[in-house]
Amino acid sequence: MASSALKLFKVNKKLNRSFTVTFLMFVFLALFGAFMALPLVYAVNNAFKPLDELFIFPPRFFVRNPTFDNFFDLVALMGNSWVPLSRYITNTLLITIIGTVGHILLASAAAYPLAKYRFFGSKMIFSVVVLSLMFSPHVTAIPNYMVMSWLGWINTHASIIVPSLAFPLGLFLMKQFMEQIPNALLEAAKIDGANEYRIFWSVVMPNVKPAWLTLMILQFPMLWGTDGGNFIYSENLKTLHYALGQIIQGGIARAGVGAAVALFLMVVPITLFIISQSSVMQTMANSGIKD
Repeated sequence: MASSALKLFKVNKKLNRSFTVTFLMFVFLALFGAFMALPLVYAVNNAFKPLDELFIFPPRFFVRNPTFDNFFDLVALMGNSWVPLSRYITNTLLITIIGTVGHILLASAAAYPLAKYRFFGSKMIFSVVVLSLMFSPHVTAIPNYMVMSWLGWINTHASIIVPSLAFPLGLFLMKQFMEQIPNALLEAAKIDGANEYRIFWSVVMPNVKPAWLTLMILQFPMLWGTDGGNFIYSENLKTLHYALGQIIQGGIARAGVGAAVALFLMVVPITLFIISQSSVMQTMANSGIKD
């Protein structure tokens, strides 16, 4: 009885912290957060600097005479391209959306039986997945190219989308999250008459929302920033990252345009990260399952 009372006291005991300590912690975290935001603030200021401020020495962190000329020049240069800007945007969105959604669905479908069922070879399969995390993408670049060549997918969007579906970290992350779902919850769904597909979509997927939101944060920027590499050669199939990268190859005269390009490429992934991060934190805090 005494030990139970002591445990209850420890659980209900409130943290007694002075106002001074709380204020100092707030100041420290605010300064640390501001320091982490400096590269983003610098990129935003550079995008609105005229050329004379971009090359001034010592460099200025904040813009003095903001201008939109860099963005106007970017639009003018893209307008002179023989491939419309809309084509580059469509190619990028096609690769990014299909690759991200497809990876989340494939990783989730593969992780579910590995997490909740024991069958012959399940441990070996998961061991291979864990082992594949050790290999750098540069190590698998040649085998990946050979496989895409054998399939006849070189110079197609499939050469970028299909390899992204097999991102091993996604399968590993989804399996670890699914293992935390109580088996009693799945058994209750089976008693109510739900089949495996209904259990997967209505029970498992909502409860691993932090996992697939995290995968979206990881996969979307990687595909958004791809330039096609050695797989896509046709100009009509190139991505927005490639087109904008070619624009800034014009030398010093296009330094302002390059700053605008850098900001443009950063806006979408950062916006997605901010939105998804709040959802991940809220889901982790409010949708936990208790045994």
